[in-house]
Amino acid sequence: MARPLCLLSVRQPKSVLVFLCLLGTGTLRFVFSEGIAAMSSSWSRALTQISPYTFASIGIAISIGVSVLGAAWGIYITGSSLIGAAIKAPRITSKNLISVIFCEAVAIYGVIVAIILQTKLESVPSSKIYDPESLRAGYAIFASGIIVGFANLMCGLCVGIIGSSCALSDAQNSTLFVKILVIEIFGSALGLFGVIVGIIMSAQATWPAKTA
Repeated sequence: MARPLCLLSVRQPKSVLVFLCLLGTGTLRFVFSEGIAAMSSSWSRALTQISPYTFASIGIAISIGVSVLGAAWGIYITGSSLIGAAIKAPRITSKNLISVIFCEAVAIYGVIVAIILQTKLESVPSSKIYDPESLRAGYAIFASGIIVGFANLMCGLCVGIIGSSCALSDAQNSTLFVKILVIEIFGSALGLFGVIVGIIMSAQATWPAKTA
């Protein structure tokens, strides 16, 4: 007996959640291990020898790349259920496209923040690249990109799963569309929270002033 489309759609992100749980468990185990005290000084020296432009560039790439991944994943989950359910109920196709638009907005958030972070990059003399102020600016852009990227990734998955359920529910009972749409709107707001925090954090990216 074939499993319902809604179950197939909802179970797809579980592998990502399992991976994140395992990654978090491994990280905590490493942090609280006995060897972390001996390695802390070497790690701090290594991090301070990496150019802040490297951290900033990685943060910008994560901001746009992971956001687009979340949007694409959400559209895939919603679109597959929408296409399948539209075979029996073609009327749901047009109004359920709003779920795809919500998923696409997640990628737009990442593009906007990536552009903002790109404007934060400034040219610094080679003698000041590893100054504390330069390192702080690079770390701020890096952290901002990570926050926005992964917030949008989770937002895209959330909106995609809700959009999938909305399409299947609407195909069965049209009165459920508006009720589930309200839930989807609140789910799409999660990405905005990450964007707001990322923009505030990027404001800390101040580079050393150039000397004449």
